[in-house]
Formats: sequence, C-alpha cells, structure tokens
Amino acid sequence: MTGYGAGSASDDKVKYSVELKSLNSKFLELGMRLPKAVADKELQIRGACAKRIERGKVNLSIDVEYSDQTAHAARINAVLFEKYYLQLQELAQQTGSAVEAGDLFRMAMTLPEVVNQEEQSADEQEGELLMQAFEQAFEAFDRFRRDEGAVLKEELKGRVQGILELLTQVEAEETDRVPLIRERISQYLDRTVGRENVDMNRFEQELIYYIDKLDITEEKVRLRSHCQYFLQALDATDANGKKLGFISQEIGREINTLGSKANHAGIQQMVIRMKEELEKVKEQLLNVL
Repeated sequence: MTGYGAGSASDDKVKYSVELKSLNSKFLELGMRLPKAVADKELQIRGACAKRIERGKVNLSIDVEYSDQTAHAARINAVLFEKYYLQLQELAQQTGSAVEAGDLFRMAMTLPEVVNQEEQSADEQEGELLMQAFEQAFEAFDRFRRDEGAVLKEELKGRVQGILELLTQVEAEETDRVPLIRERISQYLDRTVGRENVDMNRFEQELIYYIDKLDITEEKVRLRSHCQYFLQALDATDANGKKLGFISQEIGREINTLGSKANHAGIQQMVIRMKEELEKVKEQLLNVL
C-alpha cells in the first residue's frame, strides 16, 4: 500500500526531520538515507520498520540541522600547515623551482592532517529526539495507510456485494430455464423424428440426465458462501490480503462453472458482469496487506 508520513523533533541545539514513503510491493524493501551522525541508529530504526511494516517498497530519509552551523566545521591544524609550508618553500629554493606563494599555500593545505573534519555523532539526548521524530513520522504514515485501507475496504465490499446482487438476478432468471430447455428439445424432436416416434419414458430419463448436468444449484450455493466469507474476512483486524486472494480465486472458479453450465443467454450476460466485478476486486487486492 502507498503511504506517507513526516515528523520532526528539536531542541535548542539540533533538529531531526524524518520522512517515510512507501509504494506497493509483495515484500518489505526498505531503503534508508541517514546522516553520519546517526549511523549507529540504523539497526534500531530498521528493526522498528520491519516490525511494523509488513510489506511495501519503503524509503526512509533523515535530515539533521544544527543551530550552530560552526559546531561541526572542519578544523585547520595551523602549526602543521606552517611546518609543511616552510618545508615546501625550502625545497623550492634548494631546487631552484619558481613556485609562487599561492601554489605553495594550496599544496600545504592538501597535505595529510592539515584539515580535519570533526566526526559527528549523536549523543543520547539527540538519539531520543531522532526516535521522537521517527515515531511521529510513523504515526502519520500509518494513519495515511489506514485511511487508504478504509476506502479500499468499501470498494471491495461494494464489488463483492455487486456479485451477490447479480447472483440474485441469476436465481430470478433461472425459474424459466429448465422449462425452456425442455421445450426446445421437445420441439427439436418433433421436427426431426416426430412425436409419435419418440419413446416418452426414455425421453424423460434422458431429459432428467441432461438437465442434471446443467443444474447450477451447487455453484450458486458455493458462490454465495464464498462471497459471504470474503466479506467476513474483509472485516477481520489482522492482515489477510493472501486469504482474500485465495477466496477471490474460489469465487472466480464458481463464476466460470456457472457460466459454462448456464446454457442461458441472460444468465451468461450476468456471469460476464460478475467477472468484471471480480477482476476489479483482484486488481485492488494487490494493494491489500
């Protein structure tokens, strides 16, 4: 499921901003961008995400802003720089090289340990601020996904209820199906061999056998049962995306059998509409945990 959440926490020294984004994915794919100062918090944050987010392509980014921008500025070792500079100057004189003072300056600045970047590391208080920002971002992220899930739930419920409504129409349409089949077969026999040449006892036996093959009572019962089970599973509090996927497969199987056995134009049209509803259900289930 898609999701988005942002959070921040600060004190008089530092501000942490956390942003969470996710797209749908079958598995949890977690990408993280952390500043060096909080690199030691990566495992803790990764574990928290894995525990709370079951699947999705998730990107988490953390930004840090210090009130005193010079607190973590690079330090120049002036004593070492001067020593390097004098040595370079002396070598230039000894070798007779025409080197300008600016060039010597640049060369000295690039030599080892002249410029030192202070290692940044978050203390315990900063770590607490970071986790506060993370919790705030995750709450917003989770709320976003829950809101989306509520809309998705209503969409799925409406589609499955639509299949049940079509099934009710099939049952109403079915009342004249068997008499029409009987009449059609009887008329065919009258035209081809004549009613006087038909063994009516044998005709009734074959008709019963044929109509039994076209009976869709079991399919209707199973289809209604699967749809009702789908609606029950939809109201469950646990993650049941896979279960809903399995149930939708069973619904599709019953709809297909219903269509192949219907032998009735009106019912087959309703079956096509059922399949349309089911395809939309399957598309939406890709976003369900």
